[in-house]
Amino acid sequence: MAEGKKIRGKAQETMGKAKEKTGQATGKDDLRLKGVADQAEGKAKQAAGETEKTVKGTVEEAKGKMRRHT
Repeated sequence: MAEGKKIRGKAQETMGKAKEKTGQATGKDDLRLKGVADQAEGKAKQAAGETEKTVKGTVEEAKGKMRRHT
């Protein structure tokens, strides 16, 4: 699940960059701003995926330590 979030986030960030560049080239500020917003949302999704991955790893590590000490 975490990897999926990271991948979807990267895809959204990439699409946001394309929208931003298209908006700049055509003079459409609404499209440019939508692209900037999409990039920010994509980066947030990537960060959420990375955090989820880290938390899962920490939980698994803690479970392993508990098993060894019981």
